[in-house]
Amino acid sequence: MSVACPPPVASPDSTDRASTLRIVTIVFYTFVCYLIIGLALPVLPGFVTDDLGFGSVLAGAAISVQYAATLMSRPHAGRSADTRGAKRTVLIGLAACGASGALLLAATVCTPWPTVSLVVLAAARLVLGFGESFVGTGAILWGIGRVGAHNSARVISWNGIATYGAVAIGAPAGALLARAFGPWALGAVTMALAGLGYTLARHVTAVPLVHGERMGYASVFRRVLPHGIGLALGTAGFGSIATFIALYYAARGWQHAALALTVFGTLFVGARLVFANAISVYGGFRVAIASFSFECAGLLLLWLATEPHMALAGAALTGFGFALVFPALGVEAVGLVPPASRGAALSAYSVFFDLSLGIMGPLAGYVAGAFGYASVFFVAALAAAVAAVLSVSLYLRHTRGGPAAAAL
Repeated sequence: MSVACPPPVASPDSTDRASTLRIVTIVFYTFVCYLIIGLALPVLPGFVTDDLGFGSVLAGAAISVQYAATLMSRPHAGRSADTRGAKRTVLIGLAACGASGALLLAATVCTPWPTVSLVVLAAARLVLGFGESFVGTGAILWGIGRVGAHNSARVISWNGIATYGAVAIGAPAGALLARAFGPWALGAVTMALAGLGYTLARHVTAVPLVHGERMGYASVFRRVLPHGIGLALGTAGFGSIATFIALYYAARGWQHAALALTVFGTLFVGARLVFANAISVYGGFRVAIASFSFECAGLLLLWLATEPHMALAGAALTGFGFALVFPALGVEAVGLVPPASRGAALSAYSVFFDLSLGIMGPLAGYVAGAFGYASVFFVAALAAAVAAVLSVSLYLRHTRGGPAAAAL
């Protein structure tokens, strides 16, 4: 008598690896987008101040205008992902990244006419900001669609790994490119990378749209507001490092400023890999409280730095602390809306990331001009401390009244 054998059951490890591969396949496009962004970070502030002859406030604004564009386009990115599909949203974003490269190339050609060059550079940053919002939002929703909503924290975490891993690679690569060939090379490489990403993304299967109740954007925004404020306060640390670390090093007479961005990104990625399951085990609010505390300590170390190694340690600790801020509060925020409005919730929550970076550039430029570049990191440390207190408040509301109370 034959005995029927039960069908083989996939082991948890193999299932986990398969899910990770599906996620990585999609967040690769986020990597491409932020590799493009990272290329310019250590170069453009010096291009504005040295090549074009403008001051530190305009140098900060030249970086931050990208984040202003990302801020303004977030609602459209969320709506596009919810209604037109995540894949199409990513493709639109990659096309915009390529266009930004063409404008950046044009800006370097116009260097003999500083005002014209600055205007074209601002246009390049605006278009790149639009591309960033569409790629970032679309990739997360595309990834969630491939592995399920229960893996939302993993998708957001891996998307962040792609983001800051790309910045860690892109920053020194951009500095080397500019040193070897000139700033024009950044525009050419940007177009090539965006073209490669677009071509590959076209051949990846799309995921179906999620149907059901869709909340109005204003209602979604109100629900995620407290979480977004915490994100904005914590993002000030990243904004201060991304925008002013090169000028801070130059003012101190130190070399290899791009290495600080690399260390920040490396510790960021490492923290997300090592503590990948922390949010599901301890909850988003507890992880956020710990993260803001580490970030605050790192920024204070940068403020007090008397030598490059001390500054690198501060950048590393800041990257480690900031690593889980976005997914920790993001999972709590996205869980407050129905599935068909996840794109809107994610974009509304991400608005605060962009808002923080958009404000931080000019504000930090003013603080740096009045009190010195080190003071920028002290202000960011205060913001991280306030974010930790806010997270404690949200956690207490959540434990006393459930998820609905945390949205108040």
